[in-house]
Amino acid sequence: MFWLLKRLGRRLVRTGNLLVTDARGEQHRFGDGSGTPIHIAIRTRLAERAISLNPSLAVPEAYMAGDLDFIEGDLIDFVRLSYANLDLAYARLATLKAAEIGRRLAKRIHQWNPAPRSRANVKHHYDLSGELYRLFLDDDMQYSCAYFERPDMTLDAAQLAKKRHLAAKLAMRPGLSILDIGSGWGGLGIYLAQEFDADVLGVTLSDEQHKVSTDRAHRLGLERHVHFEIRDYRSLQERFDRIVSVGMFEHVGVNHYRAFFDTSAKLLKPDGVMVLHAIGRSGPPAATAPFIRKHIFPGGYIPALSEVLPSIERSGLMVTDVEILRLHYAETIRHWRERFAANRERAKALYDERFCRMWEFYLAASEGAFRWQDLMVFQIQMTKRNDTLPLTRDYMVETARVLAHETDPPKQRRRRKA
Repeated sequence: MFWLLKRLGRRLVRTGNLLVTDARGEQHRFGDGSGTPIHIAIRTRLAERAISLNPSLAVPEAYMAGDLDFIEGDLIDFVRLSYANLDLAYARLATLKAAEIGRRLAKRIHQWNPAPRSRANVKHHYDLSGELYRLFLDDDMQYSCAYFERPDMTLDAAQLAKKRHLAAKLAMRPGLSILDIGSGWGGLGIYLAQEFDADVLGVTLSDEQHKVSTDRAHRLGLERHVHFEIRDYRSLQERFDRIVSVGMFEHVGVNHYRAFFDTSAKLLKPDGVMVLHAIGRSGPPAATAPFIRKHIFPGGYIPALSEVLPSIERSGLMVTDVEILRLHYAETIRHWRERFAANRERAKALYDERFCRMWEFYLAASEGAFRWQDLMVFQIQMTKRNDTLPLTRDYMVETARVLAHETDPPKQRRRRKA
């Protein structure tokens, strides 16, 4: 084994049960022997050198290339061991701290996302084939955190619960105008139009998502109520009763938070309500992992709340409710990871083995970050006026019950009043 890699392994892996077979066929044990046994094989000396110099990027890249394989255990076991030791190592090793400081200093460069660059970043991830996403998402193609009201919920049921949860926080009622910033595959906009006769404008920068969502609206006969457009949110001039953004804020970039909330405040009517649903950190600001930044979400960034709230305050919007969803995304990604594994051969037919390995590492590392690290999802509700919403949160509970058909749906109640 390359001497620097052996030294790094002994310093980093203090807990767990890791056996490594190196490129020469020699075996090396790391950790204290506790937990699930994990046995990996590193196939080339080149991979050994790369991992010793930059493990956070070189380990996933070696797995993608087939230069790192699992003989015992699997990716999620390895991710758990890595995160457990990373916490210990970060407190102990100055080199890790220096690397993190360097990444933080560079993050504003990585997240400079003017409109043309935003479009290119979105195309990198979201303009992959819609068939790929159908392999592991729910039937409504919700590519964001589900809401597990009960641990035994199916993915489809939990994604429907998420849409109910958001509608309740938006204080929805029939006939409102809605802006969906980062409208994805169209599921949320279609849901709000169907349940509330809302007029929805969904904006996206993804050609593939625009095509799928527009086709869905036409098939359902909703083209008079739901419109999806390829537009940057910064180019909009219309005003809306409600604004919702789900899973898009992660791509805005810390340099552009002020513009995002200033634009949102301009587009929201005086008595309007906005809900932002995004991935965040429960800890202090950090930097995007190099593998995610390079291969999955270029330009992406997961903020701490301390980076988000000041921009809201300066925009003139006021925060009326904040909710933290802790393990909901870990469970969502677990479903995605298992579904992707079940359809792996179909994904390989769409792309190739390297892509499948990249996607496997992305899903396992992401699940682990929500389950064992400091990632979470926040939902921030905002208004322009103090008296826009009721005094208590009871209206959210009641709306969710109505949408779950525990009482009459909104459209039926409106028809009876008519």
